[in-house]
Amino acid sequence: MAGLYFEEFEVGREFHHEFSRTVTEMDNTMFSLLTMNPQPLHLDAHFSEKTEFGQRLFNSLYTLGIMIGMSVYDTTLGTTVGNLGMTDVKFPKPVFHGDTLKAHTKIIGKRASKSRPTQGIVEFEHTMTNQRGEVVASCRRTGLMHCKPKA
Repeated sequence: MAGLYFEEFEVGREFHHEFSRTVTEMDNTMFSLLTMNPQPLHLDAHFSEKTEFGQRLFNSLYTLGIMIGMSVYDTTLGTTVGNLGMTDVKFPKPVFHGDTLKAHTKIIGKRASKSRPTQGIVEFEHTMTNQRGEVVASCRRTGLMHCKPKA
């Protein structure tokens, strides 16, 4: 697997994830409806035209999911036990249909698990930018990671 084991993470290491994603109206509509979110800011073009944004906003929870998803191949693919939590989730700029998103991850902390000797805890700081380089999302995420298997 491409993911890193707990011991392979270094505090301060940064990842500029290669994948980018242009988000679409279909993405926004399907995600909003699948998650039972009827917010007209995501679904109603006429309603949204009258807001300060002048158009529909891309669902922020989908933005968060894409940002973390983009990090998986470089960091946790096949080596994670699970997410323990997310904090400091921010969306400083709106995302609109047609925006192209890129993600960046920095390792900001790690420690061995006290209760699970074959696992460790890594703290990630994720940032997402649009095609203009504007930060549109950020969060801190704590993941429980497998340690390298003993030979």
